[in-house]
Amino acid sequence: MHSRTLVLAAAWGLVACARQQVPPSTSPAASSEPRAVRLLLDTPAQETEMLEKLREDVEIDASEGERTPRVVTTGQTPVLRLGGNRARLYGDARATLGISVDNFLLLEVLDAGGKVVRRAVVGFTEGVHMGKEQVDSLGRRAFNFEPGEVDLTALLPESEPFQVRATALDYWGVGRVSDVYLVLAPDSRPSEDDLRGQ
Repeated sequence: MHSRTLVLAAAWGLVACARQQVPPSTSPAASSEPRAVRLLLDTPAQETEMLEKLREDVEIDASEGERTPRVVTTGQTPVLRLGGNRARLYGDARATLGISVDNFLLLEVLDAGGKVVRRAVVGFTEGVHMGKEQVDSLGRRAFNFEPGEVDLTALLPESEPFQVRATALDYWGVGRVSDVYLVLAPDSRPSEDDLRGQ
């Protein structure tokens, strides 16, 4: 009688364990789950001369306005990993809105030790220099961008941890920026290999 009770208790224990297992597809650690991180808060328009903080290590090839841009706002992600995802900018965490900036964003990629390893600018600006380096533009020259239009994936390390720091800068007229989110998500567009097979 005692051994039969033990067998039944063990069987019920196995059933209970089986019910508690989470299927891999719904696991919170699955890399297929998009991750959104707020990079910048919406900052209403302010006249350039009202922005007090200068970004003195940046110089603009400006035909009008100031050569040293002023800081509208800045923000930085926690440490992230790409994990095979694409990294794009959106105006909301649900990845449905675009972004806007006047004049431009300076995007800096930092390694795990906090050292800047890559830079790019996004927005409406002429040449941007940091020391002897001209900073590459990412995407078209514009104030407004469609949802996910700005793709940072090529700037980021594939397997190493990183952070992204964004600084909204202005050098003429008014400075402003919308909410900006960095969204890490699988690429939903068909690859070139998929298209070749059609």
